[in-house]
Amino acid sequence: MTDKRYDQAMERLKENNVRITPQRQIILKYMIETDDHPSVETIFHILEKTFPNLSMATVYNNLRLFKKLNLIIEMPSSDGGYRYDFFDHPHLHATCDRCNKIIDIDDPEFDKINEHFMDLAKEKGFDPKVTNVEIHGICSECQAKEKAEQK
Repeated sequence: MTDKRYDQAMERLKENNVRITPQRQIILKYMIETDDHPSVETIFHILEKTFPNLSMATVYNNLRLFKKLNLIIEMPSSDGGYRYDFFDHPHLHATCDRCNKIIDIDDPEFDKINEHFMDLAKEKGFDPKVTNVEIHGICSECQAKEKAEQK
């Protein structure tokens, strides 16, 4: 599955005349393989172990490029930064307001809902590219901690 997603992403880079560098490849592979919705700093610290010449600026600049090409989405984080997710299909995100964990939620009905959101934007004269739907609340782990603390 990852190979197909990677190949499709690489094709999008080539279609947009983007030079394929080793740094772009390693960042893109990591984004495809992770479900953690990492920050720029997290990506940098994980990848610098295997790619010591990588810089924080390179990670940031490549994420900005990937966002522009709709390969990833950028989500505001409660700590004031941003978190990133590889975007190969529309899906929901559930964000914990306590620990900042983000999980993907796939729903077979979401394509229909997404199309509705896109149509609404078009009716207002907007040219939509990507839909990002977030649900905020408290994750099960934080709920369990809260219950344990109340005892």
